[in-house]
Amino acid sequence: MLRSRWTPGEAAGVTGTVLVSVTDFRADRLLDLPGVYRAGLALRRSWPELPGAVGMWLWTEPLSGRCGSVSIWRDELALRRFVAWPDHVAIVRRYRGRGRLRSTTWTTAQPDPGLWDRARAYLSEAAGTP
Repeated sequence: MLRSRWTPGEAAGVTGTVLVSVTDFRADRLLDLPGVYRAGLALRRSWPELPGAVGMWLWTEPLSGRCGSVSIWRDELALRRFVAWPDHVAIVRRYRGRGRLRSTTWTTAQPDPGLWDRARAYLSEAAGTP
């Protein structure tokens, strides 16, 4: 698994309970994966200004046709606002029907040194899912 550098958000440095979101997009065609990943990179450029965004990583397994993110949010409302953000909605619409998306969320204390272990476990479970 390849992982991007940490990108801090507007709420970077917050402590206490936060919401973690893990997404896993599996492209039906490998040719679609670069576009999906580039779209994620474009969203990442706006991360420092997104209200309630603590930070995020992008990840990919190019040969498996998978990519996604592990993002940390101040709360569920911040995540919902991101999901409804027009830039995000446009990307979801562009790639709808070109693969399958799985996601999960949980709350944890920030900082959480075990966060990536838990995310990786979820992604490993998803790897075996057709």
